[in-house]
Amino acid sequence: MSAADAPHRGLLIDFGGVLTSNVFAAFAAFAAAEGLEPEAVAESFRRDREARQLLKDLESGAIDTAAFAGPFAAKLGLAPDRADGLVGRMFAALRADEAMVGAVRRAKAAGVRTALVSNSWGDGMRYDEELLRDGFDAVVLSHELRIRKPDPGMFLAATERLGLPPETCVFVDDLPFNLEPAAALGMATVLHRDAATTLPRLETLLGVALR
Repeated sequence: MSAADAPHRGLLIDFGGVLTSNVFAAFAAFAAAEGLEPEAVAESFRRDREARQLLKDLESGAIDTAAFAGPFAAKLGLAPDRADGLVGRMFAALRADEAMVGAVRRAKAAGVRTALVSNSWGDGMRYDEELLRDGFDAVVLSHELRIRKPDPGMFLAATERLGLPPETCVFVDDLPFNLEPAAALGMATVLHRDAATTLPRLETLLGVALR
């Protein structure tokens, strides 16, 4: 089966934790470097309502990284001067997953329409500009759209920019709750854990070789 014959002609894909190494592992590395418990960042987002709101506001573009860094550093118990460059340090251990990045490039080269759909952290999220330019037909970043996943508007913006109906698209994310609204729109969804399990599933859905 070719991409033209497959029922799914569009690939929507998350960035952090899908095209990169695990985001929470990067947060744990940051915490260790700052002398915090490894789960300090993750637990703050999970359990502290104000910290969670800071994250939502950052991802939706309501605040910038500077407005996020000071209050969040305080939430973590860090000294005020540790707010400088905080977001960059939080993502410092993040690395590209070359197998997944290569798969996106192969999908696009085979005729699949591709879109990045990312909850972005403003200028604190470092994207590979070459990949954005050459690997994707559309890029949907939450801080630019002023909404964030799991808002269905993120997925509809991507499919509209690709010129495809949602039911002809596949969405890949590492967080289950982000998959639910995509599935409700009729998309096939793939919960990402690693390239070894995700790529065979995508090859079946898209009808193209990705490895």
